[in-house]
Amino acid sequence: MTAPDPSAARATEIAAQVQSGAWTAREVVSAHLERVRRTQDATNAFTQILDTNALDAAAALDARREAGGPDSLQDLPLAGVPFAVKANIGVAGVVTDAASAILNGYIPPRDATVVARLKAAGAILIAITNQDEFGMGGSSERSAYGPVRNPWDHGRVAGGSSGGSAAAVAAGAVPLALGTDTGGSVRQPSAFCGVVGFKPTYGTLSRSGVVPFASSLDQVGIVTRHASDTAVALDVMAGRDPSDATTVSMPAVGRITSDAADLEGLRVGVVRDLVGEGTSAAVQNAARTLTRRLTDAGAQVSEIDLPTGRAGVACYYLISSAEASSNLARYDGMILGRRVGDNNLGETQVMTQTRSAGFGPEVRRRLLMGTFALAAGHQDEWYGQALRVRRKLANEIDDAFAGVDVLMTPTAPSDAYELGELRSDPLEMYLGDVDTCLANLAGIGAISIPAGLGEHGMPVGMQFMAPAGRDEVLLRTAAALSGDTPVATADV
Repeated sequence: MTAPDPSAARATEIAAQVQSGAWTAREVVSAHLERVRRTQDATNAFTQILDTNALDAAAALDARREAGGPDSLQDLPLAGVPFAVKANIGVAGVVTDAASAILNGYIPPRDATVVARLKAAGAILIAITNQDEFGMGGSSERSAYGPVRNPWDHGRVAGGSSGGSAAAVAAGAVPLALGTDTGGSVRQPSAFCGVVGFKPTYGTLSRSGVVPFASSLDQVGIVTRHASDTAVALDVMAGRDPSDATTVSMPAVGRITSDAADLEGLRVGVVRDLVGEGTSAAVQNAARTLTRRLTDAGAQVSEIDLPTGRAGVACYYLISSAEASSNLARYDGMILGRRVGDNNLGETQVMTQTRSAGFGPEVRRRLLMGTFALAAGHQDEWYGQALRVRRKLANEIDDAFAGVDVLMTPTAPSDAYELGELRSDPLEMYLGDVDTCLANLAGIGAISIPAGLGEHGMPVGMQFMAPAGRDEVLLRTAAALSGDTPVATADV
């Protein structure tokens, strides 16, 4: 049945209606732009709204169909689908500043590969989403543009660092958004906002044109309200890219349906260590409920142990901070970055002032931590040890997959907390990545799906992980379990 409101429709529904001529691309984009403006007023989910560009692209698509007839858009799987991208994903002619003052005004010369491939499939970019600066944060409060507010409760965080993307999809502003996921930055905000957040196997999506944080962990991720939309977007964007040597070829996922039969015989390993102590009662209850649903649908559910699992979050923060200190060294006001200080002060003083003024407190904290971890005399003790723990953890995960098809954990230990609640306690915020960072450390795919409500009536998410290259299993599992995700009912 055709959705009467384009902003409540799935991406696949929108494409079908635009291809058939039932909706024009302009009608679809206009409806979503109206929702974007309302969402922005309520949540601060966006850094830029690209009204003119989006309407021009929609008009061009409509003209193509009018000139070419009913079949002229059939080769565009995302024809007329509005999408948004995180502020660290490059768009030609549009400011791409990673929500950081040091990159204020930077305009890339070309689209990131993932953006170019979505556009080539007929999707229409309508907005840039807010985020934690350089992707460093778990709440999307640490942005040069101010915090993102959760569309379900504007007094609570949207999660991070891709909080703007998750909030935008949850509020119906777009059916599809891109984020980046270094330790859970797509999946955790998706859980907090009650949508589907997917991080594919490392190397599936190109990072060319994406502002780097931690290169061995970063991966572009996808936020939607249904796994079928995720699958289409994944197939459109995936594949080798000469501009990114880490990319690999993966089999196409193809069409995904909400078929409960996909759960029959599925072997699910619930990670015992991550569903108990340190996890809220509501999240534990959601895990039990989902386990019963899996069993009732014919899945084989067992408990497994990852002895090194809880060490993953410390390992992740050491590695990611070390890599960030290297990646962000380029922003010094000499070659890259908005320069602060008079040239007469000398190079060292200008670089110091530029980085002090341009980087926010969380970025400075992580750069200092990463620089220390790589310092002479400490490198093997800290960074080297973290790499050894990473290998041990990845081996444990590989061993676990010998007996199961997917691993299940909570996405986050709790539901969304209040704005400002953890700003003065970074360690507590870091512990929120205890579940999600495992997939990044192992380089495997992972997905978060809505799994009920927490103590405060806020969404809770559950995470599934699969072996590298088995992302289709994740998407079929998610589609069978999550169904249609509602648009946020909070007044946006």
